[in-house]
Amino acid sequence: MEAHLHMWLSLLVRWSHFIVGIAWIGASFYFNWLENHLRRQNQPDDTAGDLWAIHGGGFYYLKKFSVAPAELPASLHWFKWEAYATWLSGMALLIIVFYWNAQTYMLNPEVSGVTSTTAIAIGILSLLTSWIVYDLLCCSKLSKQEGLLAGFIFAWFVILAWALSTWLSGRAAYIHVGAAIGTIMVANVFRVIIPAQKDLVAAVSQKRTPDASKGQGALQRSKHNNYLTLPVLFIMISSHYPATYNHPQNWLVLLLFSLAAIAVRHYFNIRHLPGFRAWPLIPALLLLIGLVIVTAPVTVQISQDRTSAAIVQIGEIQTVIEQRCSQCHSAAPSFQGFTSAPLGIELDSQEKLLQHAEKVYQAVVLTRTMPLANLTQMTDRERSLVASWYEGLRAQHR
Repeated sequence: MEAHLHMWLSLLVRWSHFIVGIAWIGASFYFNWLENHLRRQNQPDDTAGDLWAIHGGGFYYLKKFSVAPAELPASLHWFKWEAYATWLSGMALLIIVFYWNAQTYMLNPEVSGVTSTTAIAIGILSLLTSWIVYDLLCCSKLSKQEGLLAGFIFAWFVILAWALSTWLSGRAAYIHVGAAIGTIMVANVFRVIIPAQKDLVAAVSQKRTPDASKGQGALQRSKHNNYLTLPVLFIMISSHYPATYNHPQNWLVLLLFSLAAIAVRHYFNIRHLPGFRAWPLIPALLLLIGLVIVTAPVTVQISQDRTSAAIVQIGEIQTVIEQRCSQCHSAAPSFQGFTSAPLGIELDSQEKLLQHAEKVYQAVVLTRTMPLANLTQMTDRERSLVASWYEGLRAQHR
């Protein structure tokens, strides 16, 4: 019952996280689109731009003031709770999925020998440290040189991704880089963007000139959030793709994919401008093609004591699978925290093993992501046996 309740808690929190995350990122995308499509010519002094749109069977007219209206409206809509709810639900999900089962999801004995408690402490510290480093950079003189500032911020994430990949499992390293980015984004909203907006509202109410520096700082943080959205979205789905997080240089894969994502985001930011504006897609495409190539599975060397792949019988492989995999991948898992086989892959019979042979080969031999954290201590010889058996199956069907 505990595992069943844990599964539903994880499902509901993940679902909530997706809902509020879509609301936050969707609002960010919309307002960025709106800013880029405002009609700015021949406007009154108090107007920065306006826009006509049609949606849902009706016309909309939107106007942006140069600074603020002379009088505040009775009802003013704020966009902040989407950000706060995304971070809170994300942190809850981090605790439920990764910290609750730290031994399974946070550790990789092949990477380091840290304990579950140490791994959790490293994860939490990475979030706090990332915000402190980022905020100090933005408050320094570097804030006047946006290109150089962006370079230093990216350099921090290079260090963070590399460090986490040397202490934690690939999945945990990726998710904590994403959580660090998310923490920076929501802290930007909470500590910089919303206070600047509150100061603007107060200035209009008090008939005084708003503090321009606060508005400039908020705009800079908003730009940063804009470019960080697509790397975060990749990290959210990366756990489904072990070729990325389980690569020997997984930190570099993450950073290169993030650069491609930033380039794609930049294209969306500038595509409304005149001239050829699709150029950011070229380096993005080249980076992604490069990642496809470097993450391709390597040729597996079959053990020399196996002169023929075909001599490895399914019964021998079934014994290995029962010892190393069936605790989770069975109709009734015995491993703590599982109520059903992950991804529906049940391996507790020879028929099911044959049905999922290719997936077993990929997870056990090519990506070596299974067993999780190698908790069941599958040996290299056993992985070689699986490789030999699978090659034998392929030979039979040629």
